[in-house]
Amino acid sequence: MSSDAPKRLFGTDGVRGVANTHPMTCEVALRLGRAIAHVFRRSARRHKVLIGKDTRLSGYMLEQALAAGVCSMGVDVVLVGPLPTPGIAFLTRSMRADAGVVISASHNPFQDNGIKFFAQDGFKLPDEVEDEIQSLVFEDTIDHLRPTAEAIGKAFRLEDALGRYNVFAKNSFPRQRTLDGMRIVVDAANGAGYRVAPEALEELGATVIAIGCDPNGENINEGCGALHPENLKARVVAEGADIGIALDGDADRCLLVDEKGELVDGDQILAIAASSWKSDGRLKNDAVVSTVMSNLGLEVFLREQGLQLLRTPVGDRYVVEEMVRGGYNLGGEQSGHIIFLEHNSTGDGLVSALGILAVMVESRRPLSELAAGMQHYPQVLVNIRVQERRDVTQVPQVASAIADVESTLGDQGRVLVRASGTEPLIRVMVEGQNEQEVQTHAESIASAIRDSESVAG
Repeated sequence: MSSDAPKRLFGTDGVRGVANTHPMTCEVALRLGRAIAHVFRRSARRHKVLIGKDTRLSGYMLEQALAAGVCSMGVDVVLVGPLPTPGIAFLTRSMRADAGVVISASHNPFQDNGIKFFAQDGFKLPDEVEDEIQSLVFEDTIDHLRPTAEAIGKAFRLEDALGRYNVFAKNSFPRQRTLDGMRIVVDAANGAGYRVAPEALEELGATVIAIGCDPNGENINEGCGALHPENLKARVVAEGADIGIALDGDADRCLLVDEKGELVDGDQILAIAASSWKSDGRLKNDAVVSTVMSNLGLEVFLREQGLQLLRTPVGDRYVVEEMVRGGYNLGGEQSGHIIFLEHNSTGDGLVSALGILAVMVESRRPLSELAAGMQHYPQVLVNIRVQERRDVTQVPQVASAIADVESTLGDQGRVLVRASGTEPLIRVMVEGQNEQEVQTHAESIASAIRDSESVAG
């Protein structure tokens, strides 16, 4: 590999970048395929790795390179084609594959792509395994390993992958219930869920109006889906629909729109599910896991229900890790990554939507009424560009500004100051009951950070 290779190949959710430029090149993909095959080939038996993708044009290129790398290490490949990320996690488990690979850049524009991995149990890889894979990509440790003749891996295409995931997703919906009489608008972001989401909902009895379900390789996430719910909101109202479902490009997260055209975010989805699950005894350990970015309104709502909100760093993998560690079964992010751990090992947009639809059907209440239980606190986010990412909370003048705001807000607000994981930015987030005051507090902390940068410079 070239000497200008990045210090760390993996980000918070796999490898990602502009397709056909480093690191999202065929050369890196081939070496990633060889590395993942080596890491998970722990015995003499025949092994297999699943590879799926979203609808991006570059998916064909990277799929073939990854498959070639895996096969070159004597491991078989199962190609499942365009399929939601949670579908690949599910199939990896159900087919007893050694690993699953997803080619997707999720909510990014079509010119980007990414590669992320699932272990045999359907969970994303821990940092130490990613580090092992990275070292194999950048070093020549396994370059000499070249199986020949019948030891070379084979590639197969799984023709019914979509149908298998369809059945799996529908099984998360109560068997004694249907969606008969419901009108649902589905926006699949022209991504991986473009076929399975409308089909599953229709088979459960709903009348489905599909938008963002006509991918051409270049229109994924373009003015549609969870990133751009404006068209969905208008269409729900125009169609007199009961609910709108917005997926992202790889369909591992969803946002909802109520019958009045109002957006229902991941925090509200968690609130609805938590309240329902507590009532019927399904919520484990009286707690919900989310990230530091979840709105204070969710924490207040759960507290009033006698429940606890446990916060993790930003990233659905950290939410899942805490859920597994503490034995919790409900977690997610404000952005719409919702994990129903009893159903899947990662965020699943379709399963999340079906979970809320089940609450609507069983309670006979509209989504607007269910979502109104949680009140959003005004939240202001200010980004400050800095010379380098560092813990500015340890700088005396910044620490003093944070302490002053926290003292003023008391238990009616929240302050979060953190460095961006990908850019030279410090993010300041302040929540409280009054939006104008929250804005003023955020700017006062941001000003202290800017001043500290000037002094440091």
